[in-house]
Amino acid sequence: MPLLEVDDLHVGYGELEVVRGISFTVERGEIVTILGSNGAGKTTTLRSLAGLTRAKRGSIKFGGKDIGNSPAYEIATSGLALVPEGRQLFPEHTVRENLELGAYRRHRNGKKEFDESLAEVFELFPRVRERLEQPAGLLSGGEQQMVAIARALVARPQLLLLDEPSLGLAPIVMLTIFDAFQRLKARGLTILLVEQMAWLGLKICDRAHVLDTGRIALSGTPEELAANPRVLEAYLGAAVS
Repeated sequence: MPLLEVDDLHVGYGELEVVRGISFTVERGEIVTILGSNGAGKTTTLRSLAGLTRAKRGSIKFGGKDIGNSPAYEIATSGLALVPEGRQLFPEHTVRENLELGAYRRHRNGKKEFDESLAEVFELFPRVRERLEQPAGLLSGGEQQMVAIARALVARPQLLLLDEPSLGLAPIVMLTIFDAFQRLKARGLTILLVEQMAWLGLKICDRAHVLDTGRIALSGTPEELAANPRVLEAYLGAAVS
């Protein structure tokens, strides 16, 4: 049974329908990438999965349970964590405080478990340990993205949702962060990645979908999509004659 099953999902704002009947699955332990240009419906899709935007129609099953009408806090507690576009940290709070907020339910169970979670994210992102007592708003963009990912990871999710994690980052930082995603997969974490930088998303995923004006236009392995003329021209910058 897939960890995540999305069937005929329709999501919109008022009369505007942004996601128009998409269906896909995410198997346990794999990385799935959703590609698409601005306005394609990528962020809206992730928000609906996390319970932040209510679907108009369709079903969302996580671990076999229908979560389509569940509030966001219940979805987060069930093991689904979203790293939103733009990081959305609390800038005046320290890095430690931001991480504590991410793990507040687990942190209530005792400091030992939280410390174990911290040790895991420090191994993944040593810079987070170095900046632990600094206000998050004073960190560089790359450091803030590491903290945003770490904040989700300390909640010990089964499924990590990532919305445009490369946005605004220097190339060397992007590669560091995407390498971390591969290491997380090796640990057994399941990842659903939304990414506009197609070459990055295709580099690490098992399967990918191309979202176009709210509909899935193409699906396949990274090799299949990287060789597709439509993907080459639209997302990988290669002119097709």
